[in-house]
Amino acid sequence: MAFVVRFGWELQWDRWRGQTLTRQRQRAQWVAQQVLKLGPTFIKIGQALSTRVDLIPVAYVESLAQLQDNVPPFSGAEAIAIIEAELGTSIRSLYRDFESEPIAAASLGQVHKAQLHTGEAVVVKVQRPGLEHLFALDLKALRGLLQMGARWMDPVRYRELEAIYCEFFSILYQEIDYIQEGKNADRFRENFKDQPRILVPKIFWRYTTTKVLTMSYLPGIKINDRSTLESCGLDLKEINYLGISCYLQQLLQDGFFQADPHPGNMAVTPEGSIIFYDFGMMAEVAAIDKDQMIKTFFAVLRKDTPVLVETLIDLGLLERTADMTPVHRMATFILDKFTERPIDVYAFGEMRGEIVAMFEQQPFRLPPQMTFVIKSLTTLDGIARVLDPDYNLLKAAQPFVKQFALQDRKGILGELARQTRSLVTTRLQRPHPAQTAVERLQSRLEAGDLTLRVRSTAQERQLRRISLMLKSLMYTCWTGFTLVTAAILLTGGQGSWAMAAFVLSALGAIGLLRCLVEVRLRENLDRFGD
Repeated sequence: MAFVVRFGWELQWDRWRGQTLTRQRQRAQWVAQQVLKLGPTFIKIGQALSTRVDLIPVAYVESLAQLQDNVPPFSGAEAIAIIEAELGTSIRSLYRDFESEPIAAASLGQVHKAQLHTGEAVVVKVQRPGLEHLFALDLKALRGLLQMGARWMDPVRYRELEAIYCEFFSILYQEIDYIQEGKNADRFRENFKDQPRILVPKIFWRYTTTKVLTMSYLPGIKINDRSTLESCGLDLKEINYLGISCYLQQLLQDGFFQADPHPGNMAVTPEGSIIFYDFGMMAEVAAIDKDQMIKTFFAVLRKDTPVLVETLIDLGLLERTADMTPVHRMATFILDKFTERPIDVYAFGEMRGEIVAMFEQQPFRLPPQMTFVIKSLTTLDGIARVLDPDYNLLKAAQPFVKQFALQDRKGILGELARQTRSLVTTRLQRPHPAQTAVERLQSRLEAGDLTLRVRSTAQERQLRRISLMLKSLMYTCWTGFTLVTAAILLTGGQGSWAMAAFVLSALGAIGLLRCLVEVRLRENLDRFGD
């Protein structure tokens, strides 16, 4: 917990103070080292953050990128001992040749190159020893952090985070079952059997157990190694399109997708095919969610704000509030501005009122079933931006989805076809925006649903500022009082009571930090709109 608090504080402090790049890199290296020490759970989180150059500073992205394929290995002798114990015979009986030095190491295991007695070149994935014990410790630590955060969370938000927490560890425990991973790989390969440019290693079941996985050797270029890909004469935009098409098929057609698509799990051959390596963290999408995602995508293409908001509500990503106007206005703004080009955060200045209103209402939700869909898409988005800085997911996906809709008219594909016809009809019959606005106003007047919103922005700012100042003062007094009490108790030999007082002081400090962050966020929002 101390690491999480310190990381968040220093990240925000660097942003406030405008620290030099050298200082940021020093902090980023420290963060990467701490994540490695914390073990596999936090390495997974760091790997996800390493693709999000739009969320954290570049220095942190560069340091966390080391977690993709530079995790320290365990000894070759230990790996051989695990293989022999799992498969019940000597390493020489199993493989004609086995390299004790791993060719790659990841958070949950490492990979050794080998050759079967039949001559096939293979790689052997060996699970890190003691993972279940480490997971149990991480489970307990994160549970404590979650319960501590419940003091400041809305009960609904807390239940959502708790469900995500349970889903995350459920999938992590599945990921350390290599038999299940092998089955996932076979299923994934079957789904893409008609696409020769999507490659999946073959699983050798005779040499596979829950902790050892043997598969064919498929070397490739790391998918975010832009310079090497360009030197091979590959078209990066074409690779982007292939990757996006692959993921859209996983989500919209198969309902079975790789939930951990960081660059260490994907590679490109010199011929331009994409190789998928890791099938431990897989997730499924229910048919009803596939329907809603298709409707969401076509609502975006039609720039149909009401349908878009409704589908997001059906997916559980939005909650109905008393006044949905800010959400509708923000959705319309995004559809008008960014469906054909990358999002520019500075363009949101003109929507300051809606940002503040949504910040207060907090209509957003994150249901567990959609958590890994969003995680995969955001990670994929980060990879795609490395290959093509001008990339836009919606624009890039349009050719695939339109072509996909024409291939079949049954089930999900039928829904795609219906949505495509609706898109064409809407584009041809769309009335003038002014006419639409007048009709909407008329219908709201007739229904008695027209609300006049009068806001005193300056007064609201002052009231919020006073409220936050009072909260900060309260937490400051609380922290100081309990800290002094702890010191007095400690000098008096009351160690256990002093420890309790120190814990209360730490809780007060966290509350104070939260208030300071909120003050800074409010100031940024106010400055954003001025």
